[in-house]
Amino acid sequence: MSSLVFWLTVGFMGQVVFTARFVLQWVVSERRGNSVVPVAFWWLSLVGGTALMCYAISRRDAVIVTGQGMGLFVYARNLILVRKAKRLQTQANQARSGASPSSCSRAIPTSGARMSDSPTRMAEIPAA
Repeated sequence: MSSLVFWLTVGFMGQVVFTARFVLQWVVSERRGNSVVPVAFWWLSLVGGTALMCYAISRRDAVIVTGQGMGLFVYARNLILVRKAKRLQTQANQARSGASPSSCSRAIPTSGARMSDSPTRMAEIPAA
């Protein structure tokens, strides 16, 4: 495979992934009945944008490199914000259930607890 064909393949595949994010967002929004930006949208943006950035670098196209570079920053930052929100939600859930996030890394059912029982009936086991 020639270098040109390789980079064209990278570029087109990046564009396919990048475009798929809009299709995903549209489908999810239609299913939920309102405009939604799913987390997968940001992952597809990051993967597609990275491929397009590589293609632009291979073509030595400063305009596309600049545009994709700024976009990659936004996509990565959104993923960081999503992870932070999940971590805060987990901590809030643990606080509501009485579990301490620092003292509980694993849990097993106490004697008599069933799988259908509330997670608050789980015994705390310190991390090994």
